[in-house]
Amino acid sequence: MTDTSPALYPLAEAAGDADLPPYAERLNMPQREAVLTTEGPVLMLAGAGTGKTAALTARLAHLIATRKAWPSEVLCVTFTNKAAREMRHRVGQHIGDAVEGMPWLGTFHSICAKMLRRHAELVGLQSNFTIIDTDDQLRLLKQLIQQNDLDEKRWPARQLAGLIDRWKNRGLNPGDLDAIENESYADGKGNHFYTLYQDRLKALNACDFGDLLLHMLNIFRRERGVLEEYQRRFKYILVDEYQDTNAVQYLWLRLLAQERKNICVVGDDDQSIYSWRGAEVANILRFEKDFPGAKVIKLEQNYRSTPYILAAASGLIGANSERLGKTLWTEIDGGEKVRVIGVWDGPEEARRVGEEIERLEREGAPLDEVAILVRAQYQTREFEDRFIQIGLNYRIIGGFRFYERAEIRDALAYLRVIAQPQDDLAFERIYNQPKRGLGAKTLEKMHQHARRTGLPLAAASLQLADSDELPKRAAGTIAGLMGQFLHWREQAEVTTPSELLRQVLDDTGYTTMLENEKSAEAKGRLENLSELARAMEEYETLGDFLEHVSLVMDNDANPDDEKVTIMTIHAAKGLEFNHLFLVGWEEGVFPSQRSLDEGGLASLEEERRLAYVAITRARRRCTILHAANRRIYGQWTSSIPSRFIEELPEDQIEQETTMTGGASLWRANWSESDDPFAHVSGSRPDRSNARGPGWQRALSSGYDTKQAVVKESRRSAASFAAKPRTDIAVGQRVFHDKFGYGFVMDQEGNKLEIEFETSGLKRVIDSFVKAAD
Repeated sequence: MTDTSPALYPLAEAAGDADLPPYAERLNMPQREAVLTTEGPVLMLAGAGTGKTAALTARLAHLIATRKAWPSEVLCVTFTNKAAREMRHRVGQHIGDAVEGMPWLGTFHSICAKMLRRHAELVGLQSNFTIIDTDDQLRLLKQLIQQNDLDEKRWPARQLAGLIDRWKNRGLNPGDLDAIENESYADGKGNHFYTLYQDRLKALNACDFGDLLLHMLNIFRRERGVLEEYQRRFKYILVDEYQDTNAVQYLWLRLLAQERKNICVVGDDDQSIYSWRGAEVANILRFEKDFPGAKVIKLEQNYRSTPYILAAASGLIGANSERLGKTLWTEIDGGEKVRVIGVWDGPEEARRVGEEIERLEREGAPLDEVAILVRAQYQTREFEDRFIQIGLNYRIIGGFRFYERAEIRDALAYLRVIAQPQDDLAFERIYNQPKRGLGAKTLEKMHQHARRTGLPLAAASLQLADSDELPKRAAGTIAGLMGQFLHWREQAEVTTPSELLRQVLDDTGYTTMLENEKSAEAKGRLENLSELARAMEEYETLGDFLEHVSLVMDNDANPDDEKVTIMTIHAAKGLEFNHLFLVGWEEGVFPSQRSLDEGGLASLEEERRLAYVAITRARRRCTILHAANRRIYGQWTSSIPSRFIEELPEDQIEQETTMTGGASLWRANWSESDDPFAHVSGSRPDRSNARGPGWQRALSSGYDTKQAVVKESRRSAASFAAKPRTDIAVGQRVFHDKFGYGFVMDQEGNKLEIEFETSGLKRVIDSFVKAAD
């Protein structure tokens, strides 16, 4: 390997800044070393806020400016299109139009797609193959599940899609799955469906995003000539955010770099927080083993945060065992200690944060420089409600506002129909959610009848169910749904709004639907619904809560106004704020109990890295809050502070508490807790006796005997009853679009019994017939 020590380069000690190229003049010593060390493997271990993008950009410009490589001979890989665009722009500022000749600067997927177009035939595709999106993938998997007579409710397509994505991220082809992976879907049919899926994609001349990398990895492994062609082409390889690479990306890069070994990876093992996407921190930890003699250059000078913030973050991350090790420092003077505030409960946490932000605003701090970071999205709800009350503008980054999320809108739609049966928009949203087999044709029939009769959609559907206008299965399903609404309206009079919501989610199968998905997204949606139920506990009636939601949804601040940012810690990576509030630092919330249960010690270390990322987003002030009590499934539960608070260096933090009453007992419980995986969990209250006798009758019918349910349901729809037509009478000959000609045998309100000439005796609604000539 070429000797690249500082003594052989015109660094500051040897030649002064005047002899440095423009792109290196403003870099510190380690950054310059990373730029000028061009030969051999290099690991640029770049801590938070240490200017790694500036160093990587300057290195790329240096390779081209010094003619060590033509632009087309450098492979530069990023994780996002935004990062690739920024890289191209910055390099262009240094080397001008030469950047336009860099065809291999982009994301893993874009670069592999370009390669695969050239070699598609080697994996059974044509060069014009289609790259399908997630919706197309799910549709294809559903087809395969149905064709193989598998119960899609028990084995959802989304679950299979998640498994296939995980297998591809690990570089596994059909046939590579071990027994455990094969058993993870449909009791031992994982490999079978993976094979069917890949065969179907090939027949369609298509691939998904995971295939772009997997196919190229397979080609490199099987076609030595193709691999050698790219090894010769790329004289230098640069990789950003190396700590976030998954197995297939790691294997692909390692093959490309084995010949020349001129690979420079930039990353921070302390910021590896995406294992749920397949990222493996081990990739960066073993870089020196993969490339013996690799030069490790540590970027430790931080340009973002105060000394107290950096010291607190460094002390915390030092508790991790799986790390390469570095210590951040800064030339910034002064600053405040990291504040750790204990509050009594969740509502007080939201009040306290609101008061602190209002104080900052009075002191002249722009709201755009203030952020609240949460561990999970469901935590945003309490802050949103509080900020609406006090008129504090906010924005949600990386997701929807709490009440705008799809699962929350679904739940609210059910509640709106319970409270107001005339709410057509709400009924249309949930009539087939979860899936009940009621398609677009059924909805069209309901709309037609509603327009003809002037009835609300729910009442119109009830009338249709009590006729022969719809297929028996659809009519029975609608009758069952309307029977449920009857029961829920009765329950709304005798139970709490939060308990009513839980019944609705259970009775409709909405909870089961999400549980069956077995994905991180589905778990997050379940958490959101639990938080919605918790929010409803503060309201005595369903009407009061729905009115509150309407006011919240209607409170849209001017888009040009300054706003407090609310987001998850994951979404905040790469961002920075002057004033930062880190909330919910309690065991079970952060670190997440779900993560600990699923991943043990490895997940604990990732949670700690996530805490490190959170703290290092702060420039000037960082405030951590924890609550002594949280409400879980309707029950107040004592909480203990996050172990991460205990791991913060005492001399870098300032602790205070606003708790009263049980605070001393809570502190005692914390000091006595010595189990590193201790957690508090709540149990759902017993609801086995919540349903009344009327509901038992409906349950006994199983909703299959639609007439029994419809008779009960008629009471709730009586106020919507349409007036019978006066131009139709018993004995009259009439015409029906579906059943043809017939004679009216009986009339009850707007219901007719007609003996049709070809279809026999049918019960229909009078708006669907017309007098025959």
